[in-house]
Amino acid sequence: MFNPTQADVRRFLCGVHAKAQSGAPMEAIETLASLWIAEHPEYHADLADVDAAIARNYDETPAQTNPFLHLSMHLSISEQCSIDQPRGIRQAVELLAKRLDSLHDAHHAAMECLGEMLWESQRSGRPPDGNAYIAAVQRRATRD
Repeated sequence: MFNPTQADVRRFLCGVHAKAQSGAPMEAIETLASLWIAEHPEYHADLADVDAAIARNYDETPAQTNPFLHLSMHLSISEQCSIDQPRGIRQAVELLAKRLDSLHDAHHAAMECLGEMLWESQRSGRPPDGNAYIAAVQRRATRD
């Protein structure tokens, strides 16, 4: 099973950004990452310097979003939707994207649900509850 370190993830995303800037060929996962990077120009400076990215501690600046965590969550939700795991996530995100008229905004809403599920899992000491995650995304998709 693939288990990248924090530095591996940061190197990967910085490398994707560099490839996108130079027009270099990319693997499929890099292309997907580059699309999410393009949606977040506010992160481009963080992605431009791999050494600074690896050294940076975002816990010390809680008011600033960690771009590597944020982009990784976009990739995670994209992967979840592509394989529909947990079962039902694809439909829930699609419905939310239709309601919000934006896949990007739907991902951001799903990220909040994913974060809540992970927080609850850590707090309770139980495994993550995929059904609660799906239900939370579905509730957002059906709100008036």
